[in-house]
Amino acid sequence: MSDAALGIWLVRAEGEALAAVLRARLGAEVYRPWLNPGVAQKAQFAAAYRQHAQWVMVAASGIAVRFLDGLAQDKHSDPALVVLDEAGRFAVSLLAGHEGGANELAYRVAAVVGAVPVVTTATEALKPLTLGVGCRKGVPAERIEAAVLHALGQRGQRQIAEVREVATVDLKANEPGLLEFCRKHGLPLRVFARATLAARPWVTKASEWVMQNVGLDGVCEPCALVASPRGELLVPKTSLDGVAVAVVQDKWMEI
Repeated sequence: MSDAALGIWLVRAEGEALAAVLRARLGAEVYRPWLNPGVAQKAQFAAAYRQHAQWVMVAASGIAVRFLDGLAQDKHSDPALVVLDEAGRFAVSLLAGHEGGANELAYRVAAVVGAVPVVTTATEALKPLTLGVGCRKGVPAERIEAAVLHALGQRGQRQIAEVREVATVDLKANEPGLLEFCRKHGLPLRVFARATLAARPWVTKASEWVMQNVGLDGVCEPCALVASPRGELLVPKTSLDGVAVAVVQDKWMEI
C-alpha cells in the first residue's frame, strides 16, 4: 500500500488544477493514467485500487461506476471513493460512506474546492436538522456544545442526534473548538465562502459586530439556510458565551 492514504485519480489532464489544490490541502498521490496509453484506464485503476484507503476520482459518476465494476468486495474493507466532477461542483460519496469514511471525505473535498457534498446513506438522509454556527476566536468545544444544546432546547428539546451537518463561514473553517465539537459528535462541517453568504443575507436581525469582524450581516442563519435550501428556520440566531447558533429543519416531506 502507498504511503499516502489518499489517491487522486484523474481521467483527463483537465483535472490537474483540482488535483493540485486537493493535494496541497489534503496530501495525496496523483494518478495520470494517460501517461501509460498502452494499458486501459480501467485496468490501471484496478491495479491501484487497493493501494490507498481513500480515493478521489475526478470524473463523471458513470465512469467511476464502470471502473469499480468487480472491485468492491465488502463495506468493511473497501477503500472509500468520492467522485468529483471536473468543474468542482459536486463531491459525491460513492463507496464506503460510513466504514471507509467517504462521507467525511466528501465534506473535506467540498470544503477545499467549494463543491456541494453529496451523501446518500440512509442514516444521514433521515436526520432533519442543520446547524449554522458562528463563534469568536478561540472558543473551546465545550462552549460550542453548550450553545448548540441551548439552541436545540428552544424547540422541544431537539437532540444532537437529529443533526445532519454543521455549517460555518470560511473564516471559521479551522477553528479548533468547532472542529473538536464536530469530531466528538461525528458531524461533518460544511464551509461557505463569505461571498456565497453575502449573496444570500438571510438574517432575522443584522449584527453590527459580525459586519465589523466578518463583513457579513450574520453567519449562523445564512449558513444553515444555504446548507439546507428547502428547509425553514426552526431556531433563529441564539447566542451564548461567544457562540451563535441557528437551527434549520429540512422540509422535504412537505411537498
